[in-house]
Amino acid sequence: MRLDSLELEGFRNYALSSCEFIPGVNVLIGDNAQGKTNLLEAVYLIATGRSFRTRFDRDMIGFERDFARISASGVSDGREKRAEIILKRAGRRAMSVNDVKLKTASELSDSYSAVLFCPEDLGLIREGASIRRRLMDNCISQLRPRYAEILNSYTRAYEHKTRILRDSEEMPALLNMLDEYDYELARLSAELISYRARFIASLYPEAAKIHADFSGGEELSIEYKTVSTVTDPMKSAKDIFPEVMRHQESHRAAERASKLCLTGAHKDDLVIKINGADARSFASQGQARTAALSIKLAEREIHFRSRGEYPILLLDDVLSELDPGRQSFILNRIGDGQVFITCCEDDGIIADRTGGRVLRVKGGEIG
Repeated sequence: MRLDSLELEGFRNYALSSCEFIPGVNVLIGDNAQGKTNLLEAVYLIATGRSFRTRFDRDMIGFERDFARISASGVSDGREKRAEIILKRAGRRAMSVNDVKLKTASELSDSYSAVLFCPEDLGLIREGASIRRRLMDNCISQLRPRYAEILNSYTRAYEHKTRILRDSEEMPALLNMLDEYDYELARLSAELISYRARFIASLYPEAAKIHADFSGGEELSIEYKTVSTVTDPMKSAKDIFPEVMRHQESHRAAERASKLCLTGAHKDDLVIKINGADARSFASQGQARTAALSIKLAEREIHFRSRGEYPILLLDDVLSELDPGRQSFILNRIGDGQVFITCCEDDGIIADRTGGRVLRVKGGEIG
């Protein structure tokens, strides 16, 4: 899987720019605020249908423009594919692959896939649960497009239920709708839980193997944690559903009192341990970073095992955050597949170490 070329029009700070890439390592060099991360965002958008920086299309459209266009040509599954996204300030975006219109963003994952590693991901071990849920959601959505649809439905139902709880004091009649949303959230939670449990069952052994190699033998474990009434998250969604419903029923009074949605898949988390100790509480900074790197590299391997080719790997200014030993470990493991690395001007030595091509980015121009 690779991108051969990319054209950006009105996207972020790119007025009109195009560039070609090599199948190996592409190193994007330039000062801050010149457009390096914007370019990676465009690649990620083409691969996943989502930005890793914003929920809103309008944020990606250049100043005083009505639309932005991202066009990419490359090869996936042995076939040439041209993907295009047109973002609009007014109206819905338009998406196509080989001139065939797409209905949902998740359909883009049938053509390309990407794994992103950015500085925020170094907080995967120590930060709150949302970053670990995002890890699961981003990867599973690309591998199983139906998951993305379920997740979007869950988010909408969660937001509706939250508004009902929040506004029920002024409009008590809203509570009559609560049963409907409880049922829907439990149904969707059961499906998300089933997908997530299976994903972690695949990710854990791969991450543990990489981590042992990386750390000199330390043991990494990853445990998926969901609502307490679910006895076995590896069961079918049909069997998980009544267990989630029981959890909701036991929290109904607390939800009405707090006006918060307290139960469901939006509370899921991962318990990550190093040598049997909870890494969030006891890992050193170096151990936490090593674990985070191992998990992200394992995510790339999961893509490879599922699709038979490596996803596009995006490393957004992450190497500058690492010591030389961890830099070398990453660079030594990315020999296969296409890679995009952003770094500052004085880090050009990375291109020499990887045999990559240097692309200089300045003011929304790529040279």
